[in-house]
Amino acid sequence: MAEAIDEKQHITVSTRPRVQAWADLREHWNGQRTYWRLMARGASWLAWLLLTHGKEVRRFRQPDDADERYARPARRYELPAHEGGMRVCRSTRRFLRPTRYCNCLAPEVIALAHSLGAFEKSPARFAEAAFGFAKEKILFEIGPITPVEETLRRGTGSCFDTISVFIALCRCAGIPARYKLFVGDMIQNWRDALIEIDPLMRKWYDAISTFMVEGEGEAYVDGEWRVAHVGPTAERQAASGLPITHFGEDSLGLWFHAKPGTIMRVESIPPGLPLGSRAFFAVSPGSVERVNVSATKQVAKGRRIIEAAGGPEAYDRRAREASQPGRGQS
Repeated sequence: MAEAIDEKQHITVSTRPRVQAWADLREHWNGQRTYWRLMARGASWLAWLLLTHGKEVRRFRQPDDADERYARPARRYELPAHEGGMRVCRSTRRFLRPTRYCNCLAPEVIALAHSLGAFEKSPARFAEAAFGFAKEKILFEIGPITPVEETLRRGTGSCFDTISVFIALCRCAGIPARYKLFVGDMIQNWRDALIEIDPLMRKWYDAISTFMVEGEGEAYVDGEWRVAHVGPTAERQAASGLPITHFGEDSLGLWFHAKPGTIMRVESIPPGLPLGSRAFFAVSPGSVERVNVSATKQVAKGRRIIEAAGGPEAYDRRAREASQPGRGQS
């Protein structure tokens, strides 16, 4: 992989050959077009659903008095203090610059990147460390998409919040990183824990799943884009009997199956996605709470499974032997 010096900070940043850069740019704009086409269709279907099922939306939008309430879990880490003079990549190149909800220059991101070995480890080793932090330290919580520094202060976030943590850490350390989005069908175990537990969520998913976007991150290291699916912790994967994914392993073919023609690789979270997350939270906070309660139970169940197996490595080895997951789609 080629390297260059950022003149503003006199630090080494990862670069890509010009042919690869043009290919990445084309893929970015193709992804933008695909996203807006999907969102236009999805908005039409959502409007129809609200008009035809308004009574059910009103019935289930708030938690029932008998429902278990969600309590945000404690943060799994201490945020390191930011100090003046910490090295950071301030490049304006695509995939290295700050983007929507992914400010790689935020003090929280810079301090955390240094605690993980930024500018000391090789790009591949640092990207793996960033992957491990985002995947295992940020706990799943459905809610409106928030800026990466808020996610780090909170310790919880949606899949897209967690992806932004990984991407921001990589960009901060001079490693190009981007979003890989897709519309996919999830395996039944995953659906049981996140969809089937709520009547309204189930109806919405069945009606508009064709337009519901999932995602993962990608980092450019050792001359290639390597995928990073950071959404689920090891406990949540164990609760569903899945192997614990590593840096470079795809969720596609394991617990998601992308619908044809929907894979999008983009530099930034599309502008309509945060708006959609806020709208869903406003329309159906009860559904959000029930899903978050279920996800918390997933973590507790998976922790017991991993402990009974003798630890994460022992569990992962057994799960891989039992499942032999298919190859991810590219």
